[in-house]
Order: sequence, then C-alpha cells, then structure tokens
Amino acid sequence: MMSTLHRLVMGLLALPLFAGALQACAHDSAGLRNTTVLIVRHAEKPEQGSGLSPRGEERAKAYAQYFDPLRLADEQLLPQRLIATRDSKESARPRLTLTPLSQRLNLPIEQPYDDRDVDKLAKSLGKDNQARVVLIAWHHGKIYKLIKAFGGDGEKLTGQQSWPGSVYDWLIVLRFDDKGQLMESRSQKVQEHLLPGDGN
Repeated sequence: MMSTLHRLVMGLLALPLFAGALQACAHDSAGLRNTTVLIVRHAEKPEQGSGLSPRGEERAKAYAQYFDPLRLADEQLLPQRLIATRDSKESARPRLTLTPLSQRLNLPIEQPYDDRDVDKLAKSLGKDNQARVVLIAWHHGKIYKLIKAFGGDGEKLTGQQSWPGSVYDWLIVLRFDDKGQLMESRSQKVQEHLLPGDGN
C-alpha cells in the first residue's frame, strides 16, 4: 500500500517538472511559429580577397529586387530580418551579399555568429524572433549543418550530398508550423535564375 502511495506521490510531484520541460521545449521553438526562414549562400567570390567578384556584386544587387518581395507560387514573402555570418579576415561576403537589400529595405544586417555557430543561431531564433520572414546568408560549407540545426535535411532538400562549390544560385525555403516545428513537406530548394548561366 505504501509502495503504491509512494509511487502516486512521486508521480504527482513529477508532473510540474514534466509540464515545465514541455513548456521549455515549446518556448525554444516559439520564435519560429508560422515563420519562413530563407537561406542563401553568399554571392560569388573573387580569386583572392574577402569581397565579392563582379558577378557576385551583380547577384547582390539582383537580390535587392528579388527579395522585395520574394514571389513563390501565389505568395509574396518580404524579409523582416537579415542575418549574415560574422565577418572574418577571409570573408565579408555574406554581409556584402545582403547589403543592397539591406539598403533597399532599410533593415540592419545582423551578424551575431561565426559560420560554425549554426546551432546557436537556430536556437536564438527559436527563442527570440518576431519576424515572420527571416533571410540568412551563410557560407556553403556550413549550410547543411544550419538546415540540420533547424530540423531539416540538406541532402533531401537539394538532392545533393553536399552543397557544390560552384553553386551560388540556390535558395533554401524552410517553413515552420504554428508550434515552431519544421514542415519538411512544405520546405524546398528554389533555383533562382537571376543571372545569365544560373541553373546550368
């Protein structure tokens, strides 16, 4: 009898802890509720230097119109937050890729994390984000890890085992439901077709 009573008491005591854990999980994804996260690779790089090549500058300028607003099927998506990898000695390209769009939309470019800190970025957006559309420019070698941090599968989305070094014209669209969970069936890779030669 005492054993049954003991188990009952322990179970009742555990309920608030369990509820708290559920609430914490929900809170961790609250910032992504009904949110669309757009991810691009930075625009083309030159043979040397931390900036963009002439073609990369063209792409960055084209993005200013392409994302104001982005038209997908029967919807229009206007970024409300712009996030880029933190500048390094080797590359300021993610920030430079978003600069013309930033100027056009009068939005700051946030650079809170290095390119390897994808888990921190995904977690911070899950906890504290009010924007319904977020555009991220990142380094291609870490984009699959970024997609994974959001709960997705880069290989499944793109059909490639890794992001090809020669590809600059993919857009990743990640859609989240009203609980902040990734909807894989509604997420996709978009071929941009912004510049001559895109898609080849």
